[in-house]
Amino acid sequence: MQDVLTMLQSLHRPRLLMRAARIGAEDYRRGAHLPRLLGYGNLPRHTQALLRLMEIEAELNAQRIEDESAYNLLRHIDILIAIVGEARIMQAAQPAA
Repeated sequence: MQDVLTMLQSLHRPRLLMRAARIGAEDYRRGAHLPRLLGYGNLPRHTQALLRLMEIEAELNAQRIEDESAYNLLRHIDILIAIVGEARIMQAAQPAA
């Protein structure tokens, strides 16, 4: 299985979506954002949270591409913010190579 961060690097989304996500990730707080997005309870580990967020994002991206009426742009940006925020936290926690 690919490393989660490698999987994230292969993700290609519209520039405007990713710009919004990067800006929003500056204020990302794991304890406040993840429960709202993934459900309340114990917070999952970073890898588990990223995998679940990527599943949700893939569904939202498919809706965006197919131009479905159920597509929610704000939710998509929220999920992308959480993905960028979690990835930043994960990268910061890794020892320097």
